[in-house]
Amino acid sequence: MPTDYLLPGGGTSINSLPKVSLHDHLDGGLRPQTIIELADAIGLDVPETDATALASWFADQADSGSLVEYLKTFDVTTAVMQTTEGLERVAREFVQDLAADGVIYGEIRWAPEQHLARGLTLDQAVEAVQAGIEAGIDDVASGTGNGIRIGQLVTAMRHANRGLEIAELAVRHRYRGVVGFDIAGAELGFPARNHLSAFDYLAKEYLPVTVHAGEADGIDSIRGAIFDGRALRLGHGVRLAEDISIEREDDDNTYVTLGPVAQWVRDREIALELSPSSNLQTGAIAAWGDELVDHPFDLLYQLDFRVTVNTDNRLMSRTTISRELALLADAFSYDLDDFEVFQLNAASAAFLPLEDRDELIEQISAGFDAA
Repeated sequence: MPTDYLLPGGGTSINSLPKVSLHDHLDGGLRPQTIIELADAIGLDVPETDATALASWFADQADSGSLVEYLKTFDVTTAVMQTTEGLERVAREFVQDLAADGVIYGEIRWAPEQHLARGLTLDQAVEAVQAGIEAGIDDVASGTGNGIRIGQLVTAMRHANRGLEIAELAVRHRYRGVVGFDIAGAELGFPARNHLSAFDYLAKEYLPVTVHAGEADGIDSIRGAIFDGRALRLGHGVRLAEDISIEREDDDNTYVTLGPVAQWVRDREIALELSPSSNLQTGAIAAWGDELVDHPFDLLYQLDFRVTVNTDNRLMSRTTISRELALLADAFSYDLDDFEVFQLNAASAAFLPLEDRDELIEQISAGFDAA
């Protein structure tokens, strides 16, 4: 059972609040026991054969302060996600785990090009994940009576040269589970512009785009995501704070100047898919400090950026959205009203039709009113 997190002072269960998950990697959310069992089925050695020990291994490896080192943990998870059975099981359990944390809408991002080692085609991989997602949704409905909605974000690896091919894959499956496109992987040295043909194609096909940017690289990367990638959301985007200058502070106020990129992101209400624990682990907030209280999340929130709260990789960060909210409440004294803003921001930024987003907003408001 997931840990139950309570709002400080109020006793409200954070887990029970309706939540939206926008930035959550499929290959970063496996159950340790599932990794062990899938690895055994294909004859793959894993670092630990006990689920608790394996969970600790992932957390320790990921807590390096380097995105490059952090990404190496995915060699293990992707290795057990190379078959139809593996992909279906991981996706099914992923949905179950989101629902157990109170998520009512989630977008699952993953890179099909990394799951072809045992003979699957790109389309077969997407179909396997979708089958798992649908089975997970059915499990949630039959087990709890609650509904959960899930969309796939098909991701291209930014250091590879398959962007257009993956964009075409996403469009082929847009009415069969896929809601948008993403690029991920090593950010520094691999700008969004390298995949311009993919982004041009997606724009012509009207498929929404989010881009990892502002995690391992700074303002130039964010600028590229917005203007080359036409990103409607920024994956992480935390280093956007580098474009904010604090002029002076007094007892009541902080006076800042926004640079042109920060001004554009705020004025256009481009959502920031912030992942506090992950940002600490990868060193994305090293310019501001090495504790959660140093995270520029609160600065961005107070300046009215469209901040959202995400997990990035639940396995590597040993986290859930409920835990991330609890950590933020402890660091910045947030309350139920703040949590509601974060979920409404996420609902507004979801890659769904307007009427579906409005329905999601109503669900969130009703759930928070009840709390």
